Amino acid sequence: MNSNEPLAFRVRPKTLEEYVGQEHVLGKDKILYRTIKADRLSSIILFGPPGCGKTSLARVISEATKYKFYKINAVTSGVADIKKVVEETKNFMLNPAGKSILFIDEIHRFNKLQQDALLPFVENGTVILIGATTENPYFEVNKALISRSMVIKLEPLTDENIYQILKNALERKDGLRRIQHKNRRKHIKKVSWNIKWRRKNCIKRIRSCNTNNSNE
Repeated sequence: MNSNEPLAFRVRPKTLEEYVGQEHVLGKDKILYRTIKADRLSSIILFGPPGCGKTSLARVISEATKYKFYKINAVTSGVADIKKVVEETKNFMLNPAGKSILFIDEIHRFNKLQQDALLPFVENGTVILIGATTENPYFEVNKALISRSMVIKLEPLTDENIYQILKNALERKDGLRRIQHKNRRKHIKKVSWNIKWRRKNCIKRIRSCNTNNSNE
């Protein structure tokens, strides 16, 4: 465990079993769950509001796959970054599988030229695309990419989902297990009352509660 990493990063799920929420697409009888488990994922575009778990799901996939996993952000990346991923993917010495998974955060920020540069490699299977966006992909993403991907809509986290995430953060060894047991339930309830907060803000609030408690 790296204590220098932000708490929200440390307690992110690493397996499908640790992932909280989105049961409508990640239930054990759902196709997305089965393809991730079997490591037979095809290109997907994750569409949902901030804080619903798009990046966390990509991280779970990166832990589960045998393929090399790349992550770029469309705000700070361009065609050169796509070409670099493709070149490394095709290099047998670096990547014997000859295929990779490319996670592009905020894919709607890529312009038409950048999306067109990605298309041939998604089409021929060199790159398995995981795109994440808060915008409707049917308006913001190249229609050719859409036609070659499965669009998955993620829903906002429910009250129960956020409660479970907070509970996990308090119980995990790399989270906040050091909080005294008698105070855990109190802190969870205190934060859960303001359920409209995004997940990361909730975890920051718990850490603040813990700091205040230790100073009393």
